Amino acid sequence: MASAAVVDAGDAPDPTVRNLLEQESLKWVFVGGKGGVGKTTCSSILSVLLASVRQSVLVISTDPAHNLSDAFQQRFTKFPTLVRGFSNLYAMEIDPKVENDDLSNEGMEGFLSELTNAIPGVDEAMSFAEMLKLVQTMDYSVVVFDTAPTGHTLRLLQFPATLEKGLEKMMELKNRFGGLLNQASQLFGLGDDLNEDAMLGRLEGMKDVIEQVNKQFKDPDLTTFVCVCIPEFLSLYETERLVQELAKFEIDSHNIIINQVIFDEEAVESKLLKARIKMQQKYVDQFHMLYDDFNITKLPLLPEEVCGVQALQNFSQHFIRPYKPALKRGTIEELEQRISILKSALQEAESELDRVRKGKQAA
Repeated sequence: MASAAVVDAGDAPDPTVRNLLEQESLKWVFVGGKGGVGKTTCSSILSVLLASVRQSVLVISTDPAHNLSDAFQQRFTKFPTLVRGFSNLYAMEIDPKVENDDLSNEGMEGFLSELTNAIPGVDEAMSFAEMLKLVQTMDYSVVVFDTAPTGHTLRLLQFPATLEKGLEKMMELKNRFGGLLNQASQLFGLGDDLNEDAMLGRLEGMKDVIEQVNKQFKDPDLTTFVCVCIPEFLSLYETERLVQELAKFEIDSHNIIINQVIFDEEAVESKLLKARIKMQQKYVDQFHMLYDDFNITKLPLLPEEVCGVQALQNFSQHFIRPYKPALKRGTIEELEQRISILKSALQEAESELDRVRKGKQAA
């Protein structure tokens, strides 16, 4: 499956995302994985890195809980907005649900529920088709999708089939509901004077757009999927499920980003952290065993969040160069730092003991 990551026997693929930056033909980059693993940070940093080598980059959040605005510390809307500090990086956040607040007619609600119950996800599919139409007219060099957690992402990849079903259901409902379809035109942004044929034509048009894009999604020269995970069982399981589904949809995937790794070389004294390192290492080894032909990038667990352009740019170095801890265990510098930390912890403990004793005496 990893067609763009051809490796000689015995050689491990480069543990960075350089392959994505070097693949000049790439047009669509999806970033996905389990909730809470750092997809938005990774998609933001990938878009920042791509902006340094490509003419124009658009990063789109399709997650209803938008975090792009938090990552860049700048407000984004459903229209592409230039990211502060860049001349060629744009961001937008789309709501995967079609707005239908104005549709209060009882018959209309019956029609809508009939349609959406028959084909779950048709509203998202149409919204996504509209967004793709918009993106195609803008002609960006590369588009990065910050997707919602895995289940939503897989629905997104099923949209061509969903719209096909939607069209069939529309034809069936046209006969059953007659004039109600005219009212339904509001749902698709058509004027009151337009009839159901115009609405069906619009659905056909969307299907054409999404099928055309779907062909591009299946072309490994144009599209790839980056799986983001953390070194834990549930995340490994979710990644395996995602990789299997991508293979089923014929979508290329050859990059895995393992986030929040605590490196063994770090000067760690906490028993809890040592236990976490041991547990993480087991899953990191399993990732390497399962995906030995993937580019696997390991990112360190940080003491703070990565927010703002400067923080994203600083952290981006670990995407293109394997992370190396500042101090290596057993060196003079590491031992000196460890003694310094222990002395500081001892002083704090003595001060606290002193306060507690004084408090008891006062009581």
